Amino acid sequence: MGGFQGVTISGVKYTWVGNLAYFIVRSLLNPCTSRSIRNSLWVALRYHTPHLRTPDIRAPGVCQIHSFFFKVPISNLLIPMADAEPMLVPAPGGEKRACHALEEEEVDHSTKRPRVQKEEKNGGPSHKLSQDEGEEPEGEETEPLDEDGEGEGLGSGEAFAEMMKHGLTELDVGILKFVSEHQGFSGILKERYSDFVVHEINKEGKTVRLDDLSVPEEAEEAPVEQPESQVFTEEQNQQLEQLQLFKNKEGNVSIEVADDTKEKRTLVHKAVKTLYPGLETKTEEREGKKFIVAYHAAGQKALAEVKEAAAPRKHSWPKSRGAFCHFVLYKENRDTMEAINVLSKFLRMRPNVFSYMGTKDKRAITVQEIAVLKITAERLSHLNKCLNNFKLGNFCYKKHPLKLGELQGNHFTVVIRNITGTEEQVQQAMSSLRETGFINYYGMQRFGTTAVPTHQVGKAILQDNWKEVIDLILKPRPGAEKGYLVKCREEWAQSQDPEAALKKLPVKRCVEGQLLRGLSMYGKKNIITAFAMIPRNNRLMYIHSYQSFMWNTMVSRRIEAFGLKAVEGDLVLRGGTAFVLSAAEAETHSIQDVVMPLPGFDVIYPTHHVGKGYREMLSADNLDIDNMRHRVRDYSLAGAYRRILIKPSDVSWEVINYEDPRVSLVHTDVEKLEDQPPPVFNKEGKYRALRMEFSLPPSTYATMAIREVLKMDTSIKNQTQLNTTWLN
Repeated sequence: MGGFQGVTISGVKYTWVGNLAYFIVRSLLNPCTSRSIRNSLWVALRYHTPHLRTPDIRAPGVCQIHSFFFKVPISNLLIPMADAEPMLVPAPGGEKRACHALEEEEVDHSTKRPRVQKEEKNGGPSHKLSQDEGEEPEGEETEPLDEDGEGEGLGSGEAFAEMMKHGLTELDVGILKFVSEHQGFSGILKERYSDFVVHEINKEGKTVRLDDLSVPEEAEEAPVEQPESQVFTEEQNQQLEQLQLFKNKEGNVSIEVADDTKEKRTLVHKAVKTLYPGLETKTEEREGKKFIVAYHAAGQKALAEVKEAAAPRKHSWPKSRGAFCHFVLYKENRDTMEAINVLSKFLRMRPNVFSYMGTKDKRAITVQEIAVLKITAERLSHLNKCLNNFKLGNFCYKKHPLKLGELQGNHFTVVIRNITGTEEQVQQAMSSLRETGFINYYGMQRFGTTAVPTHQVGKAILQDNWKEVIDLILKPRPGAEKGYLVKCREEWAQSQDPEAALKKLPVKRCVEGQLLRGLSMYGKKNIITAFAMIPRNNRLMYIHSYQSFMWNTMVSRRIEAFGLKAVEGDLVLRGGTAFVLSAAEAETHSIQDVVMPLPGFDVIYPTHHVGKGYREMLSADNLDIDNMRHRVRDYSLAGAYRRILIKPSDVSWEVINYEDPRVSLVHTDVEKLEDQPPPVFNKEGKYRALRMEFSLPPSTYATMAIREVLKMDTSIKNQTQLNTTWLN
């Protein structure tokens, strides 16, 4: 290997060095790494490291690679060339930090908007929060996994970049104006998910942090006749622990019940489930003897067979203890509903026993409060041993659950890498953010990430043009896309046969799959009923996206026409009710007081010429501003009010020089708990980053605050181009 200079894989150059195999281990063990890239890496590894005796497997699965890497010394393998420009690792999502062990699959979810602005009343509040508060950008892009846990299709950064060429920019969704006069500069947002850290601010105004993993004394369950830890022998405890961590090759552990009584068997069943969350048990009879067989509830065939357990028995819960265990959930690169799904599977509970105040971003490190009904802190704390990218702590018992929208906001710690601005430019930009604020636009994630924006689908729904709705969701679209979706769309375009198109999807939980299943069940003449197969929150997302597009566009016109002052005809809120300002009243109000409406049947509009633009814009889309009720009640728009400007609180910042682009620049809660030192920065480092902190109220977008600082397009399309330029 001494003469080996490097190897090029998928257009990226790598070299051999004598340290940890940062890239290859991270990529090969990542379930999201595509089959083609995994195969290329595996072939290169086998060819250039014959001394490791790697097994002859083509495109090995994660389990095979996992098994191999735990048997060999991890050294002298592939990592990116040290003298190359800083680069993004091609494997998506591969950043691994402080939590250890197992992963679970994803679930998409939406939630309602907190009442910072007036409620949107189409059957309930808005169901689309900002991604900065945690929601996934678009249900239409829910990614199914194949048997190995791999996504198909967009396995490389090049393919994703190709897809983003056809994505949206800020101009496409009405985001046009800035409020500050400083000179902008460029930077890369969320190069690593650890560059975006969110701490929830609870209803008491306290920032939620994970700083205690201990179990409170009152959290311990009432003692049983025999301590659960003494039910098993030392060997059985070791076998069960190995099974819980997926290291037991047998796939189950059999425990013979010598004293065959129902009480003894019940004790063993309970001990397994309490001490080893994620394991399930059953009783088997072999040659006249009774055995309790423990197996993994989330393992392959068992996953499909295990039925969700009923709620815990009420009589087993102490009356003096609050019925809800509140805890702080720390998660990395996972969205809130995905986390809830993982916890519910390991605890064998239904997801609806959990409550929370708001969903949080996926591509971030987030900390928030969760409450669960009648699950002890002891059981929850056991999950820290077997969950990857999650930590649970700060346990306490209360008599009430949490409610959506109860939070006061979120505190953000954001790192913008590779900035080009001078110290003076940064100072001016951050001072303006602190003193003036930013336009409260709906961020890019509100409008989807593909060539078909969600607000176009919403417009078609409001127009009652259901053929157009189906066409927009199912038709082929420009740009690279996941392979199974491309095949599904092609089949639909050619045959218009929902059953044939549905067969092209390996997993049917994406929006396209749900819609096709509805068309198969109810036929193409019952499109409204078929469309209702999509979860309600996802359906409402489309029309709320159209409202957001209207609001962004009209606010840009308002800023263009009147600038940053209140004028006659503007709207302000008094006790939740909107009033039109007179000329005299406008003199006593500031732009911070002014609101603009989201269109609907229960709002009023500004009386100046910008307000009249609502009618013109809706008329151009064949919609009647005087009749925003829909024949399907769910799609009737009541409207809402939203402040034009938002001023963040607790604003602080610093410019950091650093040497290694792979190193985290934020000291996380888990790192502090583990007494890990904070990151040390090299003042002579060749890279510069802006690390900023600020707090925002609910339903506002941190990306729009960052946009005001950088004065650059925050769309994925533009950020992808920036990353590509930097890499090249």
